Amino acid sequence: MKEIVEKVTADPRYKKNVEYGEPRLGHPEGKVKSHISELEINLEKLKPRLPKPEYYWKLKFLIHVHDTFKAESSRDVPILDPNSHASLAKSYAEEFINDRDLLNMMQFHDQNYALWKQFESNGNYSKQDFKNLLDTIKDWDLFLIFNIIDGNTSGKEHSKLVWFIDEVKKHKKTIVDQSWIL
Repeated sequence: MKEIVEKVTADPRYKKNVEYGEPRLGHPEGKVKSHISELEINLEKLKPRLPKPEYYWKLKFLIHVHDTFKAESSRDVPILDPNSHASLAKSYAEEFINDRDLLNMMQFHDQNYALWKQFESNGNYSKQDFKNLLDTIKDWDLFLIFNIIDGNTSGKEHSKLVWFIDEVKKHKKTIVDQSWIL
């Protein structure tokens, strides 16, 4: 997986797209490359706690690809829309890997935020969307660790991570709990 991350970071599309971004709500750091830098710091902080050695490079891959296609995406479209940044990132990732679970994590990396926004606005969220997520993701430890890495940056609220971890733990066994939040 290390070689794949090196191929991604050397790719001209990656190099171009990480320059995209201006400071905005949830991303005061602006450019995608600045977000990636923050996430790499988070990964290094969590590295001693990772339950499997292969998680490190899988997380590094997710870090480098998950938001890299915001520059080419349509704004404010559903997660499964073919022009969402998540769908474009997943399509790009398919050029490098065939790990279905990792590809699904790429596609649904912002689903926790979408569910939390629903819950925050009206005290409820789409149980069907949540069930689909629960059925789609297989490695919940890896997915939750990535959500913590991605959601524990300046401009993002920790409360959404706590809420999502608690919701998942009602349905899935995972070693991840609130103590993982940086």
